Amino acid sequence: MFEYIFFNAKIRDKFVNHVQQYGVPCTTNEDHMGLQVEIPEDLPDLLADEIELYYETLETEQEELSKSEGELNRLASFRFNLPNGESRILPLQAALASRLMASFTLSEIQNLFDAVADCTLNQKETHLCKILAEQQLKQGSAAKNT
Repeated sequence: MFEYIFFNAKIRDKFVNHVQQYGVPCTTNEDHMGLQVEIPEDLPDLLADEIELYYETLETEQEELSKSEGELNRLASFRFNLPNGESRILPLQAALASRLMASFTLSEIQNLFDAVADCTLNQKETHLCKILAEQQLKQGSAAKNT
């Protein structure tokens, strides 16, 4: 599931209405981190990109609203998965989360955090040159099979 976080119910509801116009199912929940909306990950790329772009627009709107209301010290969060399948939330300052979202898709950020969790919990003492050699070997093997 892709998870989007909001700090304002009206902005969250705009997002939910937008997503539902495309027939995308979503679930909402609320906790100490904010208002979350979850949508399936298996969307066509163009639709996922459009939803991501709309979310970025709403993030800007949310940021402007927070500034006008004097709520600059907000947190954002990203959900990531542990190797055993459990999920966790990583709280980040909203400005840092916005910078990440400006450069990466939500899926890329979640993949990054998943990889960090896996590397942390399943420590492997492997040097980068060995990892590169293994990747090259896999690529060469995949090329021969096509």
